[in-house]
Amino acid sequence: MTAVQRLRSALREIPDFPKPGVMFQDITPIMGNSELLHDAIMVLAKPYRNLGITKVVGVESRGFILGPQLALHLEAGFVPVRKQGKLPYETFAVEYNLEYGKDIIEMHIDAVKPSDRVLIHDDVLATGGTASATERLVTRSGADIAGFSFLVEIGALQGSRALSGHIPFHAAITT
Repeated sequence: MTAVQRLRSALREIPDFPKPGVMFQDITPIMGNSELLHDAIMVLAKPYRNLGITKVVGVESRGFILGPQLALHLEAGFVPVRKQGKLPYETFAVEYNLEYGKDIIEMHIDAVKPSDRVLIHDDVLATGGTASATERLVTRSGADIAGFSFLVEIGALQGSRALSGHIPFHAAITT
């Protein structure tokens, strides 16, 4: 069995969470097993190993689980992107649409430099709204975005359509 097959078999679907009609992709069984956690990092890092990544930008909150480990593996720094008001220093902010309203995410203004080569990471690519907003934040910094990294892509929601078509994206598992 390949690493991707092991990861896919460990992924747990929870129906009607957090609300009716949603099929939640639970990654906690992967996080709780050291071999699967290692598999996840290896699969996520593989396409980006030799691309000179200097920063991994992780999206709150579940992007903080694998993002720092991915950054260490790629010998890069880690940059958190958080919901408005959670970062202590001066920030760039981007508003984006949610299914039932709007939200704002932020990144410190000095976290990413124009000389950086950035990988944007989150656990799940659903509709693509948060990933697209993170892309806009990083673009404001002037850095080069080398790619997007997701542990799980929910294919039916076509979230990759919200991302810039010229930036590669990789999902370890597509459901």
